[in-house]
Amino acid sequence: PAPAQPPGDPAAQASVSNGEDAGGGAGRELVDLKIIWNKTKHDVKFPLDSTGSELKQKIHSITGLPPAMQKVMYKGLVPEDKTLREIKVTSGAKIMVVGSTINDVLAVNTPKDAAQQDAKAEENKKEPLCRQKQHRKVLDKGKPEDVMPSVKGAQERLPTVPLSGMYNKSGGKVRLTFKLEQDQLWIGTKERTEKLPMGSIKNVVSEPIEGHEDYHMMAFQLGPTEASYYWVYWVPTQYVDAIKDTVLGKWQYF
Repeated sequence: PAPAQPPGDPAAQASVSNGEDAGGGAGRELVDLKIIWNKTKHDVKFPLDSTGSELKQKIHSITGLPPAMQKVMYKGLVPEDKTLREIKVTSGAKIMVVGSTINDVLAVNTPKDAAQQDAKAEENKKEPLCRQKQHRKVLDKGKPEDVMPSVKGAQERLPTVPLSGMYNKSGGKVRLTFKLEQDQLWIGTKERTEKLPMGSIKNVVSEPIEGHEDYHMMAFQLGPTEASYYWVYWVPTQYVDAIKDTVLGKWQYF
């Protein structure tokens, strides 16, 4: 039999080091990451010049979650083709991972899926949202003076600052802050801030505002009925898809 390695032998330690880069980080600058998935934290050392795609493979090896089912977030969705250095990941950074295994998804048609289908059917039956009386009273106030600029026909990642300069259904000012590290959406008004877990939001609906198609009205469904919709008006169109992806998770549409 081969002689046993002494306890202090570096090779023996490397063989049980869960955090080391699977590709062997020799000569490459490593960064300490905290990968958080399903309320579990994994401490990992990973090469700073690796891409988001390679990070997904690493997450797969740790969690068993296939890359196609992962939504990986660090100050927004992590692009697969950029390196961690390019998106300015620093040592100690928290990387949030959202997603379910294929077995989890196939095992149950989630209430969130059912709620989305019901909401879509309701939308198809009704007149355009922006013509309904409850919305007209807010929209007739006109565009807020401090509304954020819109970029028609563009899709952008969520900005690092809160989305502000919007109205809620009472006509009061509202801002949206996406706390990706906590997997929460903060809805703030002058009076208070509601901190909502992303998983508690059953659906997100939106519609362009007539005559101002570069802005949308948007609702977050917080309960089982339409009465639970939290409406926000004058959302810049370039952020609409990013908001839906962040709240609902792209993995649901594989």
